[in-house]
Amino acid sequence: MKDKWLKWATELQSIAQAGLMFSENRYDLDRYQQLRDLSVEIMNEYTDAGIGKVRELFASETGYQTPKVDIRASVFRDERILMVREKIDGAWSLPGGWADVNTSPGEAAVKECMEEAGARVKPGRIIAVQLANRHCDTPYLYSIYKIFVECELIESRFVENTETLEAGFFTLDSLPALSRERNTRSQIEMCFEARKKKSFETVFD
Repeated sequence: MKDKWLKWATELQSIAQAGLMFSENRYDLDRYQQLRDLSVEIMNEYTDAGIGKVRELFASETGYQTPKVDIRASVFRDERILMVREKIDGAWSLPGGWADVNTSPGEAAVKECMEEAGARVKPGRIIAVQLANRHCDTPYLYSIYKIFVECELIESRFVENTETLEAGFFTLDSLPALSRERNTRSQIEMCFEARKKKSFETVFD
C-alpha cells in the first residue's frame, strides 16, 4: 500500500505545481491549489512529519517539478568500504549528499568525501542511478535520484565537521547500523559487487 499512496500523493503534487506555474485562469489556479492541498493532506496522513513540515518540504517549490539528486560515493581501501557516521541520527552511510548546482556527479562525490570523511578521492564510474522510493524503506516527501559513484581512494584522514562524527572502513560482514534514509544494505552490497567486476554494468531503475 505504501507504494500506492506515495505514488498518488507525489503525482498529484507534481500536476498541481505545474498547473500553478503555467495556468493563467484564476479558477484553474484555485483548483490546482486545492489539488496541492489534497496531496499535502495525503502525505501528512501517512507520515509523522507534521503538516507544516510536509508543506515546507513537499509543496513549497514553484516551476516544473523535477527529481532532486543525491550523490553517494563508493570508496574502498583493500576490501573495506568507506562509511561515515551521521550527526543527525548517529547511524552510518556512504559519504554523500545533495548535488550542488553547476556540479557534476563526479565533482559532488569528491566534495562530499572530503567534507564528510576527510578522504581525497578520484571519481571513476557510475555504479547506479536509482529512484529512491523504489529502493529505500523510508518514504521520501519528494522524488529523488540516488547516484552511486565509484571512486579511487588517494588518502584519508578524518577531520571534524558539521555533518559527521567519524569515518571508518568496513567489510560487508561487519557493517555498522545504517542510516537507512541515506542507504540500505542492498545498495552497499551493490557497491561491493561492482568492486569485484571491471565491467560492471550500471544499474538504473
